[in-house]
Amino acid sequence: MPETETALAQRLMSGDRRALARAISLVEDDDPEGWALVREVYPHTGKSTIVGFTGPPGVGKSTLLAALTKLERERDRTIGVLSIDPSSPFTKGALLGDRIRLADHFLDPGVFIRSMASRGALGGLSEAALQTALLMDASGRDVILLETVGVGQAEVDIIDHADTVVLVLMPGSGDSIQALKAGVMEIPDVIVVNKADHPLTDTMVREVKSVLALGPQEGWEVPIVRTEAVRGEGVEELLEKLAEHRAHIEAEGALSDRRRRNLMNEVLAIAAFRMRRELEAAVREDPEVQELLDRVVSRELDPASAAVQILTAREGD
Repeated sequence: MPETETALAQRLMSGDRRALARAISLVEDDDPEGWALVREVYPHTGKSTIVGFTGPPGVGKSTLLAALTKLERERDRTIGVLSIDPSSPFTKGALLGDRIRLADHFLDPGVFIRSMASRGALGGLSEAALQTALLMDASGRDVILLETVGVGQAEVDIIDHADTVVLVLMPGSGDSIQALKAGVMEIPDVIVVNKADHPLTDTMVREVKSVLALGPQEGWEVPIVRTEAVRGEGVEELLEKLAEHRAHIEAEGALSDRRRRNLMNEVLAIAAFRMRRELEAAVREDPEVQELLDRVVSRELDPASAAVQILTAREGD
């Protein structure tokens, strides 16, 4: 590795915020220097506590993250926040930008905040986001908070990148109940009902408990925490539940198992993404493939058979 990259890696691992920002930009730009940097620092990762937050838009995830960050900083813990935003259709950048609710922490050297576009990645997490979490880890952040937009099957891959997963819901939202019924309840280790001063909070908590009762009843019992994040209410209890879950999976030996599964899934996800990208580039201008697609369009050949033919031809190359 060139000296400049080694120097950047050393500054990154010493906690230099500018080095971390530079490293993330390199990875986002798909710069080979960025991937070389990840290779350099990877042996020094695995020390951070990673907590993932998912839930429907508008439930107050960013406000909750800001309140949690404030509490963690009072305990002198360093924080990395990675928010995965919808892609802008114009710039392919993060549409929402850096979170307004986290503005109070921008000047705090103990907090590093980054917004990143999902860029249409399945699950709302771009390939670069996975590497960004590793870079934050290598920079010595005690806690990394991951936030994805939306909730549903497309977002469930946040479980592949977090030690503890938090599902944030709000009362009076049909979207939230639909999310519960869509199988998302298999994801969370902790459930938060935010904006809990709403008159329908008790109703929502009962509905959540009824859905949880349909799931497995052994092992970790998923807690339901009521919060009013704008005022910081319930956030301390949430922090306690996160610590309890962490202690539980460490005691059960599940943390290492979970991380092993996460890393295996990450390797497969990156491989699949790159194979798809290479395949698309290879077949786009291939006249034989275009002819094959024309036959599919004219109903002469079914899509699965066409796919088999493309793959068989690729194997022979």
